[in-house]
Amino acid sequence: MPAIIRIFFVGMLVSFVGSLPLGTLNVAAMQISILSGITQAMLFSLGSLLVEIIYVRVSLVAVDWIRKQDKILKTLEWITFFIVVALAASSFYAAMHPSAGKNIVLSSTLPKFFLGVVMSALNPVQIPFWFGWSTVLFTKKILLPRNSHYNFYIIGIGLGTFTGNCVFIFGGRLMVDKLNANQHILSWIIGGIFAVTAIIQLIRILRKKDPVSQMNHPEEVTHGLENKILD
Repeated sequence: MPAIIRIFFVGMLVSFVGSLPLGTLNVAAMQISILSGITQAMLFSLGSLLVEIIYVRVSLVAVDWIRKQDKILKTLEWITFFIVVALAASSFYAAMHPSAGKNIVLSSTLPKFFLGVVMSALNPVQIPFWFGWSTVLFTKKILLPRNSHYNFYIIGIGLGTFTGNCVFIFGGRLMVDKLNANQHILSWIIGGIFAVTAIIQLIRILRKKDPVSQMNHPEEVTHGLENKILD
């Protein structure tokens, strides 16, 4: 298999698997699909995906600069925490007031594409994630410092992330169809997911498991999964 094709599929697989655990962006995409439809949820995902691709490209060529931005990354972590808290509170509010039926944050007038851009830009978790994986791929000489490798790697990442988000987007619509009019139950469930995410985020901040620390210890990000994916 040609090297650039291999790095494309590796980027796509890592991105797809990394998109499946419950997180702020994929759960938000699911709730947007419930509230505003599949098209709006896909626009949200494309916006968040654009920022992720930019972060990956920058991390490949400006690692030293990123490592020095510890104050910015820590500030973004706190901002992300408060955004997740707001999402949880909005979902609980929608659950307790079924007539409202909307998450105040995700139902804002901001176009969903730009909402995805903003929420993704404020989410620093993806920076150490992709730094860790890129480090592993460089070490194993699967990813080489060539523009062709970078381009195919990023295209694969984009496709993998979008496919992973589609699992949540269409899964959300399926849940609505199954529960019919009981959308307030979904609001309780999604609010609970956001609340747990906020708690985990706070614990990581307090334990100083910040992005800079993870970039200095990339094995904390990959957790040995590279052997299962790359072998």
